[in-house]
Amino acid sequence: METSRSIEACMPLTECSEPPATEAGCDLVTVPTRQGLEAVDILRRGAAGDGVGPVLHDDGGDTLGFLVPPGTAAGWDVPGSTCTGTNGRGLRLNPEPPVEGSDWLVPPGDGDLATDPAVLRAALGEAARLIEAADNCR
Repeated sequence: METSRSIEACMPLTECSEPPATEAGCDLVTVPTRQGLEAVDILRRGAAGDGVGPVLHDDGGDTLGFLVPPGTAAGWDVPGSTCTGTNGRGLRLNPEPPVEGSDWLVPPGDGDLATDPAVLRAALGEAARLIEAADNCR
């Protein structure tokens, strides 16, 4: 995975109903809810305090989805997670969630435009270690 690339912006919050032809959109990293919530906390406590972009949660409460820059899916290999690419189709970021049966945990506009994949990778790793430690204390 390339981590030295600059973060490309996802489509702004309330722009037009159809993405412009040149807009690349965002990829979506999906993780189990428990690990995702820990990662959101870790990202919010980071140096800048706003290292998390928009985050979706499913209404069933099973998963969280982090929006990441386009192209992330090509090199994503974090165990226990998946990264779905948009293949240039774009993912619109309106106030309404882009996927039926989901809602925003971190809405567009409340943080960065997308979560840096390298920072997310580190936060997910730390979250997994915290969860493992907590589970081993029982």
